[in-house]
Amino acid sequence: MTRDERLQQIIAILRDGKMHRARDLAARLDVSERTIWRDMAEISAYGVPVEGERGVGYILRRAMGLPPLVLTKEELSALEHLLTLAEAVEDPRLAAGAASLAAKIRAALPSPPAEDAPKDAGEGLAGAEGSR
Repeated sequence: MTRDERLQQIIAILRDGKMHRARDLAARLDVSERTIWRDMAEISAYGVPVEGERGVGYILRRAMGLPPLVLTKEELSALEHLLTLAEAVEDPRLAAGAASLAAKIRAALPSPPAEDAPKDAGEGLAGAEGSR
């Protein structure tokens, strides 16, 4: 499991709204407590609203889900363009985050109707409107 995958796993675990001790998280993810402490600092630095401290436990107080959004084709095209730019940066964490976000957005979008499906339907967020 990569570090990014582990960070995502920790966030997924914390979404239950319960207090989790570093010891328990470490055992569940097969890492050391020290690794969990570093991961929690990293998660907090990313802006995830995690509360807690060493020796007590960690809890995610606010929901991490976004409310449903209705986006126009132009907004989807702009989002795709920004994510493409972010995926191309030299910072591997930012590039990986952009790629992960793009995949989540693609998974949430409905499939275009057969008559509107672009030739490269697997590419782009906005279908035919999402040209690069």
